[in-house]
Amino acid sequence: MDDLKQDLRFAVRMLAKNPWLTAVAVLCIALGIGTNVTAFSVVSALMLRPFPYADPETLTYVDMVNLPNDIDSSGLSYPDLQDLRAESRSFSQVEAYGIRSLVVQVGDEPERVSGAAISAGMFPLIGEKPALGRLFRPDEDAPGAPPVVLLSHALWTRRFNGDPRVVGTDVMINAKAHTVVGVMKPQFGFPERQEAWVPLAPLAAGELRDDRGYEVMARIAPGVSTEAAEQEVAAFAKRLAAQFPDSNAGWGARLRTLSEDVLGDEGRIMVATIQGAVIFVLLIACANVANLFLARATARQREMAVRLAFGAGRWRLARQLLTESLLVAFAGGALGMVFGHWGIRWMESAIPQENMPPPWMRFEIDGPVVVYTVAATVLTGILFGLAPAFQAVQKDLQGTLKEGGRGAGGSVRRNRLRNGLVIAEIALALTLLMVTALFLRSFFKLQTGDAGFDTAPLLTLRVYLPGARYEEEPPKTRRVEDLLRRIEALPGIEAVGASNLIPMGGGNNGGNLLLQGRPVARGEEPRVSWAGVSPHFFKALGLGLVRGRGLTEREALERAPVALVNQAFVKRFFPEGEVLGQRFRISEEKAMGWMTIVGVVPDFHHGDLSSRIRPAAYLPLAYLSGRSTGLTIRTRLDPAAVTSQVREAVRASDPELPVYLVSTMEQLRQDSFWEYRLMGGMFSVFGGIALFLAAIGVYGVLSYSVSQRVREIGVRMALGSQREDVLWLVVRQGLTLALTGIGIGLVLALGAGQVVASVIYEVSPRDPVSFLSIALLLTAVAAFASFLPANRATEVDPLEALRNE
Repeated sequence: MDDLKQDLRFAVRMLAKNPWLTAVAVLCIALGIGTNVTAFSVVSALMLRPFPYADPETLTYVDMVNLPNDIDSSGLSYPDLQDLRAESRSFSQVEAYGIRSLVVQVGDEPERVSGAAISAGMFPLIGEKPALGRLFRPDEDAPGAPPVVLLSHALWTRRFNGDPRVVGTDVMINAKAHTVVGVMKPQFGFPERQEAWVPLAPLAAGELRDDRGYEVMARIAPGVSTEAAEQEVAAFAKRLAAQFPDSNAGWGARLRTLSEDVLGDEGRIMVATIQGAVIFVLLIACANVANLFLARATARQREMAVRLAFGAGRWRLARQLLTESLLVAFAGGALGMVFGHWGIRWMESAIPQENMPPPWMRFEIDGPVVVYTVAATVLTGILFGLAPAFQAVQKDLQGTLKEGGRGAGGSVRRNRLRNGLVIAEIALALTLLMVTALFLRSFFKLQTGDAGFDTAPLLTLRVYLPGARYEEEPPKTRRVEDLLRRIEALPGIEAVGASNLIPMGGGNNGGNLLLQGRPVARGEEPRVSWAGVSPHFFKALGLGLVRGRGLTEREALERAPVALVNQAFVKRFFPEGEVLGQRFRISEEKAMGWMTIVGVVPDFHHGDLSSRIRPAAYLPLAYLSGRSTGLTIRTRLDPAAVTSQVREAVRASDPELPVYLVSTMEQLRQDSFWEYRLMGGMFSVFGGIALFLAAIGVYGVLSYSVSQRVREIGVRMALGSQREDVLWLVVRQGLTLALTGIGIGLVLALGAGQVVASVIYEVSPRDPVSFLSIALLLTAVAAFASFLPANRATEVDPLEALRNE
């Protein structure tokens, strides 16, 4: 223990004697550790943190899949759910939920919240209990049962002032009185950030078998393997397809783990790419600090030789140097935790609110992150401390004393090690910068990408129509018609469109397409997107007709059997023939007859910009069956500035209609590729740090080389070498290291490009522009970093150098 205290005191003194070297080393390690803290907080939250459910290892999702139409994950319909419960022997419990909009009316102000319809056993299945009151009883989850509701702690606090007496009282939910039976615990939101829950069966009664709108979660029974359960659900889906071919032909079933639900294949690739990138940054930092400490240890060779001569053991000297390395590592680790915290906060600010993970999955410096950071810090200290420790104590004692410290750094082996570390830094930096370039090029392509229409003058919002009076189609259509008329009358408004769809803002429907005169086998019908639209929907988007005509005012607000289609629809189904006059129907929509195509409109993105445009049909608004209506408003003014007037117009039409998800269309466009913005931003930071560290590495090695070659440079200049010759001598050494590292890095970058190929957008993983630009950038940085010590070398006084020798 005394030896350890002595080593620590001595290490502190030695580090304090070289404050600039110590500061640079600490900063390098802090940058490497900080990026790792930020990245590993994502790994911990998404992959390591245990699910807040009871026995999560036996829980699974049950999905319906339609492989012919490339649907690899769909929910179950309520009739299919009931059959699964009745027939399954592999599951001890089968529960379901569906996301729902719920309008909470407290006083005069309606508020739409994201809620869920859940089966009575859902919360017991995951082991969740309320903070106040109770959960749903089985008799409350039945058709015709009295309406009840569970509130989230946040909603209870915000709208009911945290009053415990609200339990047992009635509140208005979707214009109907619901009895509050309980309040859930703080921070609880299921399945994500929902704020209220109602029983499922009263809402689902009467739904059709092809209304696949419920996520099913089940617990595998004791003694049953996952494989056996998978086989059972596959057989179950096969039986349904045979028994109900109109709705279930072509549909299979599979199990999906909780981990797969949190993070799909693309998400795993992105997380793994981030983690790999920060490990590269840390390795570059280690190589950098190792070179600094190698130079420092070489300068202390005579000191070490003297200590050995006076009886100090080699292990004791190595331990002393390792102690110094670990002190620097822990100082860098502590500062890195601060950098990591800042990185986490920045990362969270870059994620749109609606895309934030649930509260239990929050990115933070938790236990696993702390353990990882401590382990990385210790390993880092050992990695960059071992080489200097061995170099310092392995030199021949007599040789060092005889040299008297002159030229102690000239060992070929040591120079090779230093050069090798710099080459490794540059190779890793190039690989990291190449991946950065791929993500940045993806982001800039999306940033400048075309949504299919001008997003700048558009405001979007949703209005929810609650209650029994909007149960039937005519009152809903009349209310929407009144909203359109009132908003279009506002100053500065050019056009207003209503639809279930807000481009890049959700609400898109999908269905199986049947074309008249083109029979196909059941289950193999092609999929198309479809939406109900008002008369001026395309005018609001600034889109005209490609051919044919639009929907008349009367057609758009009635169930007229006419439709428009997009150009992708024409290219897919009528590449050569005439599309106008052709008839189709959506097989799942039983109330929808054969629709006649009367016009073609331009393609535009329904979803995010990175997704491909699919065939789409646009029907009269009256076919819209949901209660949530999206409004797209075209204005001559700043879109955000007209929000208050639009709200007032909605209130004047019906004060019980909540307005929600208000956004400019441009913000929706930007949010549609937030993942690429986040990845581009993160990798820009990682790549910038790597470039900075690589430049320091080249500069440090060449500066040390110049300091050790003073006599050689003096002799060269005494024999007639010009300043330019000396300058090129040093710069050439730096460029040789850089080009070697670049060559190795290009090979590594080719492999890295293939890893991220599936998550970049319209950029080749072997993109020559990115490869060339990154190689030139690194060459330029290395040349600049080489020039500084090279310029210093030209200032050597030959006579002074020879005299000192």
